[in-house]
Amino acid sequence: MIIRKSELLITAAKKEQYPETVVPEIAFAGKSNVGKSSMINAMLNRKSLARTSSSPGKTQTINFYNINDMLNFVDLPGYGYAKVSKTEQEKWAKMIDIFLHNRPQLREIILLVDIRHEPGKNDLQMYEWIKNCGYTGYVIAAKADKLSRSQQIRSVDVIKKVLDIKDNKLVFPFSAVTKSGVEEIWDLLEGLLGIEKEI
Repeated sequence: MIIRKSELLITAAKKEQYPETVVPEIAFAGKSNVGKSSMINAMLNRKSLARTSSSPGKTQTINFYNINDMLNFVDLPGYGYAKVSKTEQEKWAKMIDIFLHNRPQLREIILLVDIRHEPGKNDLQMYEWIKNCGYTGYVIAAKADKLSRSQQIRSVDVIKKVLDIKDNKLVFPFSAVTKSGVEEIWDLLEGLLGIEKEI
């Protein structure tokens, strides 16, 4: 994908604030601080379009990003941060649930996990939620630059085992630092959305 335009469309806390766009959307879910914003920046070749923070639990809204007026990336609020109150966690869960069931242009939800750690209970719940909503179950294993190639292979095997993934083509090692995996994920998204690859 040649990025000619990328912008933050809107940050939404409720359905009424969703952008009135009809382009297809790809949403990204993941634990607080797993690197969703960094991944979006790397995918769009921007340094700070999606705001990153070292403080987990910072993204408390659903953030919509327009790409080339052809598709939107949707950054969902991070989950599983222990210091956030149960009420706040339930509010986020409801926010995500409303989005999943009220966005007909949503084509796929992709789960981000940290390649260095075994997926936790929250990751497993989110993955089952994604699958139960009828989505494929693609996983991006972020922060791959922290591991050697052989360690990455072992970690991907662990992720597949915990999430009960049988298909190797569903898990993508990725690094926002080295941009490793960017091309593979764009190939996936272009295929999903029927966008012709530009040479």
